[in-house]
Amino acid sequence: MKKQKKTKTAVVVSDKMDKTVVVMTHRLTKHSLYGKYIKKRIRFKAHDEQNQCRIGDTVLVQETRPLSRDKRWMVVDVVARAL
Repeated sequence: MKKQKKTKTAVVVSDKMDKTVVVMTHRLTKHSLYGKYIKKRIRFKAHDEQNQCRIGDTVLVQETRPLSRDKRWMVVDVVARAL
């Protein structure tokens, strides 16, 4: 039985590297003592084979094998272009 790969929707925050973009996603977590919801940001590098992503684009990224020291995600689709 094949394992389902994780996918996330993220926003491109940097596209200065060749075939690599830095994307940021966030999640809400509840504070253990006070109960307030906190927005936590996660930034990671994703592989962009055609260099099609620009800053501000919303993209769908998928988990993949390690492609370099930092890259563990790959851009699957551009959901929305930046204005």
